[in-house]
Amino acid sequence: MTSALPALLETESRETDASFIPHVVAWNLTKRCNLSCSHCYISAGPWAKAEGELDPASCRRIVDELLAVNSSPMLILSGGEPLLREDLPALAFYAAGKGATVVVGTNGTLLTDERIRMLKASGVSGVAVSVDSLRAGCHDAFRGRAHALEHTTDALARLREHRLDVVVQTTATPDNEAEIPALIAWAAVQGAVCFNLYFVVPTGRGEALQPLTPERGEALLAELAQDERRYRGTMMVRAKCAPQFIRHVYEADQDSPVLNYRTRCPCGIDYCRITPDGHLTPCPYTPESAGDLTRQSFGDIWRGSPLFAALRGRDLGGKCGRCEYRRICGGCRARAFAVTGDHLAEDPACVYEPPEGRPVIERRAMTYGGGAPAQPSLAWSAEATERMRRIPSFVRGVVVKRVEDYARERGLAVITPELLAEIRRAMPIDFSKRLPFFLKRDGDD
Repeated sequence: MTSALPALLETESRETDASFIPHVVAWNLTKRCNLSCSHCYISAGPWAKAEGELDPASCRRIVDELLAVNSSPMLILSGGEPLLREDLPALAFYAAGKGATVVVGTNGTLLTDERIRMLKASGVSGVAVSVDSLRAGCHDAFRGRAHALEHTTDALARLREHRLDVVVQTTATPDNEAEIPALIAWAAVQGAVCFNLYFVVPTGRGEALQPLTPERGEALLAELAQDERRYRGTMMVRAKCAPQFIRHVYEADQDSPVLNYRTRCPCGIDYCRITPDGHLTPCPYTPESAGDLTRQSFGDIWRGSPLFAALRGRDLGGKCGRCEYRRICGGCRARAFAVTGDHLAEDPACVYEPPEGRPVIERRAMTYGGGAPAQPSLAWSAEATERMRRIPSFVRGVVVKRVEDYARERGLAVITPELLAEIRRAMPIDFSKRLPFFLKRDGDD
């Protein structure tokens, strides 16, 4: 018996056309942390207290309000150090059970075997771990604690043993710039499904951190675009807080799967952040509040905030407003605000000077969030359709298309759970950075 997968995707398409959708929500659960990292955008550390944090009941209410706006978001539970919140497993279990894809962002130093088992049992689908240098002295100094690198690399081995998907995250600085190629190669050896390279936004303690010069950042993004192609099919490679990356990808390889997803800065458009005390902001690096979740519902803020409306209007200033890449890049809005006080100003880290007269480069139709999802043309079993419901909304259309392409190449007319399991074994990374667990069946490793 087949089910109505087209109806699922048509509903998603209508919702996307009608409004902006919070596809990814980062949640800073606490400012408490066992480290004191140099770049921390919320100035977390061992001195922080639990007072003022949202209580468990409020957290569950906010999850319900989020899911009323988007039934299948990706929810990133972070900190500070989220493992210092005793209710982390309960919150993850609640959100995952309601339909969210839950991942945890951590410095990795507290990931014991027991905690990893607990996260996995709670429905956590993956863990993002920060590694900023393979030199212990450099990493430990950046993270503010001796033996931090040792504890984090030990945790990566445990995550592999427990078969929990891992994203490795690195913040680019003058101290580790030369190490970036080695860090990417090392992340691939560790079995990471994705490597994210963050570019500093001067907020929180990051205000005192020396960033790369715009010229060095530009060169590193060009190298990263080559790495994206080099590791394709093995590990996703991405830039964060530097949407200029997409310009380099576009110029280097217009067949890149990166171009299948919305690539411009998602700040307040299909991405937002919840602070430990319940404020909703456009992203973790933008401290200005769009509303207070202790007084307003998630949906009311998401739909009614003037700050979000301004960001969605995209009336960009300076060269960002006249750049031919403005619809697929648009510059980092958080950096613009941090440096100029204007969310819509040009990104001060971008060196590109847009020439006159070039046509605007449009996004592909099948994108992260904004475009119409791919429409299914094959039959889907009821169980396979239910699996698709588990996939976060921002990649569902892409996954459906590629699953069906795989089936057609083999002369198959019906998508079944067994076929999804075969695809997972054959192509564990290609579809998207989270596909390794999207296609799992209950009970699969």
